[in-house]
Amino acid sequence: MIKLTMVVIGGFFGDEGKGKIVSYLAMKDSVAATVRGGVGPNAGHTVIHQGKEFKLRMIPSGILNESSKLMIGPGVLVNPNVLIEEARKYKLEKRILVDPQCAVIEEKHILQDKQGYLKSRIGTTGTGTGPANSDRVLRSGKILNEIESTSSFLADIPLEVNRLIDEGKQVLVEGTQGTFLSLYFGTHPYVTSKDVCASAICSDVGLGPKKIDEVIVVFKAYVTRVGSGPIKNELTDQVASEYGWKEVGTVTGRARRAAPFDMDLAKRAVMLNSASQIAITKLDVVFPEVAGVTEFRKLSNNAKKFVEDIEVSLGIPVVLIGTGAEAFHTVDRRKEILAKN
Repeated sequence: MIKLTMVVIGGFFGDEGKGKIVSYLAMKDSVAATVRGGVGPNAGHTVIHQGKEFKLRMIPSGILNESSKLMIGPGVLVNPNVLIEEARKYKLEKRILVDPQCAVIEEKHILQDKQGYLKSRIGTTGTGTGPANSDRVLRSGKILNEIESTSSFLADIPLEVNRLIDEGKQVLVEGTQGTFLSLYFGTHPYVTSKDVCASAICSDVGLGPKKIDEVIVVFKAYVTRVGSGPIKNELTDQVASEYGWKEVGTVTGRARRAAPFDMDLAKRAVMLNSASQIAITKLDVVFPEVAGVTEFRKLSNNAKKFVEDIEVSLGIPVVLIGTGAEAFHTVDRRKEILAKN
Protein backbone atom coordinates (compact mmCIF):
# COMPACT_ATOMS: atom_id res chain seq x y z
CA MET A 1 0.00 0.00 0.00
CA ILE A 2 1.34 3.44 -0.95
CA LYS A 3 1.22 5.86 1.95
CA LEU A 4 -0.85 9.00 1.56
CA THR A 5 1.36 11.78 2.92
CA MET A 6 5.11 11.69 2.43
CA VAL A 7 7.79 14.21 3.38
CA VAL A 8 11.02 14.23 1.36
CA ILE A 9 14.06 15.60 3.21
CA GLY A 10 17.74 16.05 2.34
CA GLY A 11 20.05 14.00 4.54
CA PHE A 12 23.41 15.73 4.06
CA PHE A 13 24.24 19.32 2.98
CA GLY A 14 21.69 19.73 0.19
CA ASP A 15 22.22 18.74 -3.46
CA GLU A 16 21.15 15.17 -2.67
CA GLY A 17 18.80 14.89 -5.65
CA LYS A 18 15.50 15.63 -3.89
CA GLY A 19 14.09 17.12 -7.10
CA LYS A 20 14.53 13.82 -8.92
CA ILE A 21 12.91 11.83 -6.11
CA VAL A 22 9.99 14.24 -5.75
CA SER A 23 9.37 14.36 -9.51
CA TYR A 24 9.40 10.56 -9.69
CA LEU A 25 7.00 10.17 -6.77
CA ALA A 26 4.68 12.87 -8.08
CA MET A 27 4.28 10.99 -11.35
CA LYS A 28 4.44 7.42 -10.11
CA ASP A 29 1.98 7.91 -7.23
CA SER A 30 -0.28 10.42 -9.02
CA VAL A 31 -0.19 12.78 -6.03
CA ALA A 32 -2.90 15.41 -5.72
CA ALA A 33 -0.44 18.09 -4.62
CA THR A 34 3.24 18.71 -4.16
CA VAL A 35 3.80 21.22 -1.37
CA ARG A 36 7.07 23.04 -0.80
CA GLY A 37 8.44 23.93 2.59
CA GLY A 38 11.96 25.12 3.37
CA VAL A 39 13.76 28.43 3.05
CA GLY A 40 13.27 30.03 -0.36
CA PRO A 41 14.91 30.47 -3.78
CA ASN A 42 18.39 29.92 -2.33
CA ALA A 43 17.80 26.19 -2.82
CA GLY A 44 17.42 24.81 -6.34
CA HIS A 45 15.99 21.50 -7.54
CA THR A 46 16.70 20.00 -10.96
CA VAL A 47 14.22 17.73 -12.74
CA ILE A 48 15.03 15.82 -15.94
CA HIS A 49 12.44 13.93 -17.97
CA GLN A 50 12.32 12.82 -21.61
CA GLY A 51 15.36 14.91 -22.47
CA LYS A 52 14.01 18.11 -20.92
CA GLU A 53 15.64 19.81 -17.93
CA PHE A 54 13.73 21.92 -15.43
CA LYS A 55 15.68 24.05 -12.94
CA LEU A 56 13.42 25.21 -10.14
CA ARG A 57 14.06 27.63 -7.30
CA MET A 58 10.54 28.48 -6.11
CA ILE A 59 8.10 25.99 -7.58
CA PRO A 60 7.82 22.41 -6.24
CA SER A 61 9.41 19.61 -8.26
CA GLY A 62 6.10 17.85 -8.92
CA ILE A 63 5.61 19.83 -12.13
CA LEU A 64 5.74 16.76 -14.41
CA ASN A 65 2.44 15.43 -13.02
CA GLU A 66 0.05 17.77 -14.82
CA SER A 67 -2.85 16.91 -12.51
CA SER A 68 -0.91 17.78 -9.36
CA LYS A 69 -1.36 21.15 -7.67
CA LEU A 70 1.88 22.97 -6.87
CA MET A 71 1.77 24.69 -3.49
CA ILE A 72 4.13 26.85 -1.45
CA GLY A 73 3.56 26.94 2.31
CA PRO A 74 3.50 30.06 4.51
CA GLY A 75 6.90 29.27 6.05
CA VAL A 76 8.67 29.73 2.71
CA LEU A 77 10.28 32.98 1.60
CA VAL A 78 9.15 34.06 -1.87
CA ASN A 79 10.89 36.22 -4.43
CA PRO A 80 7.88 37.34 -6.54
CA ASN A 81 10.03 37.85 -9.64
CA VAL A 82 11.43 34.31 -9.48
CA LEU A 83 7.99 32.84 -8.83
CA ILE A 84 6.39 34.62 -11.79
CA GLU A 85 9.32 33.88 -14.09
CA GLU A 86 9.18 30.12 -13.36
CA ALA A 87 5.39 30.01 -13.62
CA ARG A 88 5.51 31.62 -17.08
CA LYS A 89 8.54 29.69 -18.31
CA TYR A 90 6.95 26.30 -17.59
CA LYS A 91 3.32 27.43 -18.20
CA LEU A 92 2.21 26.60 -14.66
CA GLU A 93 0.12 29.66 -13.78
CA LYS A 94 -3.11 27.68 -13.31
CA ARG A 95 -1.54 25.05 -11.04
CA ILE A 96 0.30 27.20 -8.51
CA LEU A 97 -1.07 28.11 -5.09
CA VAL A 98 0.99 30.22 -2.68
CA ASP A 99 0.10 31.19 0.86
CA PRO A 100 -0.49 34.94 1.44
CA GLN A 101 1.54 34.68 4.67
CA CYS A 102 4.78 33.92 2.79
CA ALA A 103 7.38 36.58 3.53
CA VAL A 104 8.70 38.54 0.56
CA ILE A 105 12.34 38.76 -0.51
CA GLU A 106 12.89 42.37 -1.51
CA GLU A 107 15.74 43.89 -3.49
CA LYS A 108 17.28 45.29 -0.29
CA HIS A 109 17.56 41.74 1.08
CA ILE A 110 19.42 40.57 -2.01
CA LEU A 111 21.86 43.47 -1.75
CA GLN A 112 22.48 42.73 1.95
CA ASP A 113 23.08 39.07 1.17
CA LYS A 114 25.74 39.83 -1.42
CA GLN A 115 28.11 41.66 0.88
CA GLY A 116 29.74 41.66 4.29
CA TYR A 117 29.79 38.79 6.78
CA LEU A 118 27.14 36.64 5.14
CA LYS A 119 28.94 36.57 1.80
CA SER A 120 32.60 36.64 2.86
CA ARG A 121 32.51 34.20 5.79
CA ILE A 122 29.36 32.09 5.48
CA GLY A 123 29.40 31.89 1.69
CA THR A 124 25.67 32.51 1.23
CA THR A 125 23.95 32.25 -2.15
CA GLY A 126 23.26 35.98 -2.40
CA THR A 127 19.54 35.37 -2.97
CA GLY A 128 18.39 37.45 0.00
CA THR A 129 16.95 34.68 2.14
CA GLY A 130 18.96 35.33 5.31
CA PRO A 131 18.16 39.06 5.52
CA ALA A 132 14.51 38.38 4.57
CA ASN A 133 14.17 35.82 7.37
CA SER A 134 15.78 38.31 9.73
CA ASP A 135 13.14 40.90 8.83
CA ARG A 136 10.46 38.27 9.25
CA VAL A 137 11.60 37.56 12.80
CA LEU A 138 11.61 41.31 13.50
CA ARG A 139 8.11 41.58 11.94
CA SER A 140 9.32 44.37 9.70
CA GLY A 141 9.16 42.72 6.27
CA LYS A 142 6.36 42.40 3.75
CA ILE A 143 4.21 39.35 3.14
CA LEU A 144 2.75 38.24 -0.18
CA ASN A 145 -0.69 39.53 0.71
CA GLU A 146 0.78 43.01 0.20
CA ILE A 147 2.16 42.28 -3.29
CA GLU A 148 -0.22 42.81 -6.21
CA SER A 149 1.83 40.88 -8.78
CA THR A 150 1.22 37.53 -7.06
CA SER A 151 -2.44 37.98 -6.10
CA SER A 152 -3.71 35.40 -8.62
CA PHE A 153 -1.68 32.65 -6.91
CA LEU A 154 -2.81 33.21 -3.33
CA ALA A 155 -4.59 30.54 -1.29
CA ASP A 156 -4.78 29.28 2.30
CA ILE A 157 -2.20 26.48 1.96
CA PRO A 158 -2.63 24.86 5.41
CA LEU A 159 -6.37 24.63 4.76
CA GLU A 160 -5.89 23.27 1.21
CA VAL A 161 -3.30 20.67 2.23
CA ASN A 162 -5.21 19.39 5.24
CA ARG A 163 -8.43 19.21 3.22
CA LEU A 164 -6.76 17.02 0.58
CA ILE A 165 -5.38 14.68 3.24
CA ASP A 166 -8.72 14.47 5.02
CA GLU A 167 -10.31 13.51 1.67
CA GLY A 168 -7.90 10.59 1.40
CA LYS A 169 -5.78 12.08 -1.39
CA GLN A 170 -2.03 11.74 -1.68
CA VAL A 171 0.16 14.71 -0.80
CA LEU A 172 3.91 15.03 -1.25
CA VAL A 173 5.76 17.54 0.95
CA GLU A 174 9.08 18.71 -0.46
CA GLY A 175 11.91 19.94 1.74
CA THR A 176 14.86 22.02 0.61
CA GLN A 177 18.58 22.02 1.34
CA GLY A 178 19.86 19.37 3.75
CA THR A 179 19.69 18.35 7.39
CA PHE A 180 23.15 19.64 8.25
CA LEU A 181 22.45 23.09 6.85
CA SER A 182 19.73 23.45 9.51
CA LEU A 183 20.06 26.57 11.64
CA TYR A 184 19.67 24.39 14.75
CA PHE A 185 21.28 21.09 13.83
CA GLY A 186 23.85 22.05 11.22
CA THR A 187 27.51 23.06 11.26
CA HIS A 188 27.16 26.50 12.84
CA PRO A 189 27.78 29.16 11.61
CA TYR A 190 27.85 27.62 8.11
CA VAL A 191 24.12 27.00 8.00
CA THR A 192 20.97 28.39 6.44
CA SER A 193 18.62 30.86 8.11
CA LYS A 194 16.08 28.40 9.57
CA ASP A 195 15.54 24.75 10.42
CA VAL A 196 15.06 22.50 7.37
CA CYS A 197 14.47 19.12 9.07
CA ALA A 198 11.23 17.18 8.60
CA SER A 199 9.35 18.69 11.54
CA ALA A 200 10.13 22.23 10.36
CA ILE A 201 9.15 21.46 6.75
CA CYS A 202 5.78 20.17 7.99
CA SER A 203 5.35 23.31 10.07
CA ASP A 204 6.16 25.42 6.99
CA VAL A 205 3.12 24.05 5.17
CA GLY A 206 0.74 23.80 8.14
CA LEU A 207 0.82 20.06 8.80
CA GLY A 208 0.78 18.60 12.30
CA PRO A 209 2.87 15.49 13.08
CA LYS A 210 -0.09 13.08 13.03
CA LYS A 211 -0.79 13.88 9.38
CA ILE A 212 2.48 12.35 8.13
CA ASP A 213 2.70 8.73 7.00
CA GLU A 214 6.30 8.49 5.79
CA VAL A 215 9.48 10.57 6.01
CA ILE A 216 11.87 9.79 3.17
CA VAL A 217 15.42 10.99 3.73
CA VAL A 218 17.44 11.41 0.54
CA PHE A 219 21.16 10.63 0.49
CA LYS A 220 23.43 10.91 -2.50
CA ALA A 221 25.81 7.95 -2.92
CA TYR A 222 28.56 10.38 -1.91
CA VAL A 223 28.54 13.69 -0.01
CA THR A 224 28.76 17.14 -1.58
CA ARG A 225 28.66 20.63 -0.15
CA VAL A 226 28.56 24.12 -1.67
CA GLY A 227 30.21 27.02 0.14
CA SER A 228 32.05 27.14 3.43
CA GLY A 229 31.87 24.72 6.35
CA PRO A 230 33.33 21.36 7.34
CA ILE A 231 32.97 18.19 5.29
CA LYS A 232 34.50 14.97 6.63
CA ASN A 233 37.11 13.19 4.45
CA GLU A 234 36.89 15.87 1.76
CA LEU A 235 38.52 14.88 -1.53
CA THR A 236 40.86 17.09 -3.50
CA ASP A 237 39.44 18.57 -6.69
CA GLN A 238 41.64 16.25 -8.72
CA VAL A 239 40.44 13.07 -6.97
CA ALA A 240 36.81 14.20 -7.07
CA SER A 241 37.16 14.80 -10.81
CA GLU A 242 38.70 11.36 -11.30
CA TYR A 243 35.74 9.80 -9.48
CA GLY A 244 33.28 11.85 -11.53
CA TRP A 245 31.98 13.55 -8.40
CA LYS A 246 32.62 17.17 -9.43
CA GLU A 247 29.35 19.09 -9.62
CA VAL A 248 28.05 22.65 -9.58
CA GLY A 249 25.15 24.09 -7.56
CA THR A 250 21.77 24.60 -9.27
CA VAL A 251 21.32 28.14 -7.92
CA THR A 252 24.85 29.54 -7.67
CA GLY A 253 26.80 27.57 -10.27
CA ARG A 254 29.56 27.18 -7.67
CA ALA A 255 31.63 24.01 -7.57
CA ARG A 256 30.52 21.47 -4.98
CA ARG A 257 33.10 19.97 -2.65
CA ALA A 258 32.94 16.18 -2.43
CA ALA A 259 33.59 13.32 0.01
CA PRO A 260 32.69 9.63 0.34
CA PHE A 261 29.35 8.55 1.84
CA ASP A 262 29.32 9.39 5.58
CA MET A 263 27.46 6.70 7.53
CA ASP A 264 27.73 8.52 10.87
CA LEU A 265 26.20 11.66 9.37
CA ALA A 266 23.49 9.57 7.75
CA LYS A 267 22.60 7.93 11.10
CA ARG A 268 22.18 11.33 12.69
CA ALA A 269 20.01 12.53 9.81
CA VAL A 270 17.72 9.51 10.25
CA MET A 271 17.43 10.34 13.96
CA LEU A 272 16.79 14.06 13.52
CA ASN A 273 14.11 13.54 10.86
CA SER A 274 12.42 10.41 12.27
CA ALA A 275 13.05 9.00 8.81
CA SER A 276 11.13 5.84 7.96
CA GLN A 277 12.52 5.28 4.46
CA ILE A 278 15.66 6.10 2.47
CA ALA A 279 16.23 7.19 -1.11
CA ILE A 280 19.73 6.90 -2.59
CA THR A 281 20.57 8.99 -5.66
CA LYS A 282 23.42 8.92 -8.15
CA LEU A 283 24.29 5.29 -7.51
CA ASP A 284 25.33 5.21 -11.17
CA VAL A 285 28.03 7.81 -10.53
CA VAL A 286 29.72 5.54 -7.97
CA PHE A 287 28.88 2.37 -9.88
CA PRO A 288 28.66 3.30 -13.60
CA GLU A 289 27.61 -0.22 -14.56
CA VAL A 290 24.14 0.35 -13.03
CA ALA A 291 23.26 3.38 -15.18
CA GLY A 292 19.60 3.28 -16.19
CA VAL A 293 18.81 0.07 -14.26
CA THR A 294 15.28 0.01 -12.83
CA GLU A 295 15.23 -3.37 -11.02
CA PHE A 296 17.16 -4.13 -7.84
CA ARG A 297 18.03 -7.67 -8.94
CA LYS A 298 19.80 -6.23 -12.00
CA LEU A 299 22.17 -4.03 -9.99
CA SER A 300 25.78 -5.17 -9.79
CA ASN A 301 26.82 -7.08 -6.67
CA ASN A 302 28.97 -4.18 -5.46
CA ALA A 303 26.09 -1.74 -5.88
CA LYS A 304 23.70 -4.08 -4.05
CA LYS A 305 26.16 -4.44 -1.18
CA PHE A 306 26.53 -0.65 -0.94
CA VAL A 307 22.74 -0.28 -0.60
CA GLU A 308 22.38 -3.22 1.79
CA ASP A 309 25.17 -1.92 4.05
CA ILE A 310 23.30 1.38 4.35
CA GLU A 311 20.08 -0.44 5.26
CA VAL A 312 21.78 -2.54 7.92
CA SER A 313 23.65 0.43 9.42
CA LEU A 314 20.68 2.79 9.46
CA GLY A 315 17.98 0.27 10.32
CA ILE A 316 15.39 1.42 7.77
CA PRO A 317 14.78 0.35 4.16
CA VAL A 318 16.20 1.91 1.02
CA VAL A 319 13.01 2.16 -1.04
CA LEU A 320 14.15 4.30 -3.99
CA ILE A 321 17.47 4.20 -5.84
CA GLY A 322 18.46 6.71 -8.50
CA THR A 323 20.47 5.22 -11.36
CA GLY A 324 20.52 8.22 -13.67
CA ALA A 325 19.45 11.83 -14.03
CA GLU A 326 16.15 10.99 -15.77
CA ALA A 327 13.24 10.87 -13.31
CA PHE A 328 12.32 7.27 -14.23
CA HIS A 329 15.89 5.98 -13.97
CA THR A 330 14.80 4.80 -10.55
CA VAL A 331 14.66 1.46 -8.77
CA ASP A 332 11.39 1.43 -6.80
CA ARG A 333 11.51 -1.25 -4.08
CA ARG A 334 8.43 -0.21 -2.12
CA LYS A 335 6.20 -3.14 -3.13
CA GLU A 336 9.05 -5.60 -2.73
CA ILE A 337 9.84 -4.38 0.79
CA LEU A 338 6.16 -4.27 1.76
CA ALA A 339 5.76 -7.87 0.60
CA LYS A 340 8.70 -8.97 2.79
CA ASN A 341 7.19 -7.32 5.84
